[in-house]
Amino acid sequence: MDLMIDVQGLQKAYGDGDLILKDVSVSFAPGEFVAILGLSGAGKSTFLRCLNRLIAPSGGRIMVPRAVLDGGTSTESLDLVAAGPRELRLWRRRVGMIFQQFNLVKRMSVLDNVLSGTLGEANPFMSLFRAFPRSERERALRNLDRVGLLDQAYQRADTLSGGQQQRVAIARALMQRPKVILADEPVASLDPKLSVQVLDTLKRVAEEDGITVLVSLHVLDLAKTYGDRIIGFQGGRIVFDGKPETLSDEEVERVYFREGYEYAAAPRTILA
Repeated sequence: MDLMIDVQGLQKAYGDGDLILKDVSVSFAPGEFVAILGLSGAGKSTFLRCLNRLIAPSGGRIMVPRAVLDGGTSTESLDLVAAGPRELRLWRRRVGMIFQQFNLVKRMSVLDNVLSGTLGEANPFMSLFRAFPRSERERALRNLDRVGLLDQAYQRADTLSGGQQQRVAIARALMQRPKVILADEPVASLDPKLSVQVLDTLKRVAEEDGITVLVSLHVLDLAKTYGDRIIGFQGGRIVFDGKPETLSDEEVERVYFREGYEYAAAPRTILA
């Protein structure tokens, strides 16, 4: 099986503190939609940020196909932990990041926020004055149409609801023509209805474009509904990795165990 990301013995500690990630080894295939579960502090966000090298791992390897970076046909893999600045820059262009707080420029239009997804490749001088080529503006409008927000293209971003703003963030990520999308608690601040709208959108565009998606979630039912595969983190380690239908109550307890308590119950339903 071809791999998009192959993580081998990944570790992360901050300063002289304890390890946040402890010898994590896991692989992801092209086009997989993976839900990541775990308590706060279990290592989910740290793991995602290591994959995009927003933070530097303390040890281990993160292997990705070199062809993803340069569009070539090489069958070699690149270790992101040892990669140089140019290689990391190329990798980040192919990885869309979606955060809990949307990270939009509120006073700018929805369209301009989406166009900012091209800044990794655009001419810096032209980008400063938002003088994007017509072809890119048309592509941004198409991506807004894909997430159901074409009619809001020229509104200020701060006039949209939270769910709409998160869909703008998805459209912005699509401007990178990503091979991977990393979504860190993308629906944590949204109500159940908006959460479903956002995850429906993310799942659909991922399937249409064959994007590998890793999304950290708190709600068990959402993970089971949308994940092709579920990974459970506990104490910096992976304690579950399998299909949603194999996630038993006993496995859920392993994921949500907190030392000093019998069981820290997981949010199980979007109606909770």
